[in-house]
Amino acid sequence: MRRWILQPEIKRTGNRPGGLRSGAGIAGRRGVPLEALSGQHKIMRNLLLRIAYDGTDYSGWQVQPNRTTIQGVLTQVLGKITGEQVQVCGSGRTDAGVHALAQSASVRLHCPIPCANLRTALNDRLPASIRVDAVDEVSEGFHARHNALWKIYQYRIYRDPVCPPMRARYVAVIPYGLDEDVMMATASRFEGEKDFRSFASTEDGDKREGKSFVRTVYSSVLERDGPELVYTVRGRGFLHHMVRNIVGTLVQAGREHWEPGIMDEILAARARSRAGKTAPARGLHLLHVEYPETVAGSILVERNGSGL
Repeated sequence: MRRWILQPEIKRTGNRPGGLRSGAGIAGRRGVPLEALSGQHKIMRNLLLRIAYDGTDYSGWQVQPNRTTIQGVLTQVLGKITGEQVQVCGSGRTDAGVHALAQSASVRLHCPIPCANLRTALNDRLPASIRVDAVDEVSEGFHARHNALWKIYQYRIYRDPVCPPMRARYVAVIPYGLDEDVMMATASRFEGEKDFRSFASTEDGDKREGKSFVRTVYSSVLERDGPELVYTVRGRGFLHHMVRNIVGTLVQAGREHWEPGIMDEILAARARSRAGKTAPARGLHLLHVEYPETVAGSILVERNGSGL
């Protein structure tokens, strides 16, 4: 008989030493059917992973032949833990060198390991540059990319002449003169539903011929934070290199003291050649992926005869 269970969101706790417990320990955890330990792993679970990573040493998120990627490493480690062939579906791709504080990914597993234990096992085996902050069970139809409502990206520019080594991997260093007031005034011109073809990568423009370049940006703000200029953008979706191209164009506006209206002309031109250079990948961070309340708070988990 099909049953619906309302499962509260799992609170994040620190990693516990010792990795996974023995089979008896796992069985004693709430919400794990004892019969799962007998090898009858027939229940398919859908899990949401919240992931942070330093992207410096990776060739981006997506699996690529003969390259080390975030998705590839996660897939390999999950496979070793569960003994299953898994497919890790991210909320979107990040380029080589781009970081994430809260990337999201969904994965389907038969493995009965409780979410908290699975998080511990993943962090025990993953490199230190990749951390799984949370593992939550979600409804059967959930997909990390398709169900995302919006994302927040942040780009950090270090303005002082000498950048501390501890920050160097996570900022673009631009110590020369910039009209920051112009940049801040211009940043808001990207808000709203607009055609962003001028800010898509050249190869993305070629691939998307005949497809829409229209995207909705809910907020676009540039602010000073100590020695850094921080650009924060929240939107429904983003084209390849879109945020980095926006930042590169804002930097050009600051160097050349543009009037804010020039950005409207660049948007209207729908030509990549009209916008500025692509900003370096190391300054870009995926800050947050937002989902409907049923995922962010209480989670409906469908079980078919699981005994839960």
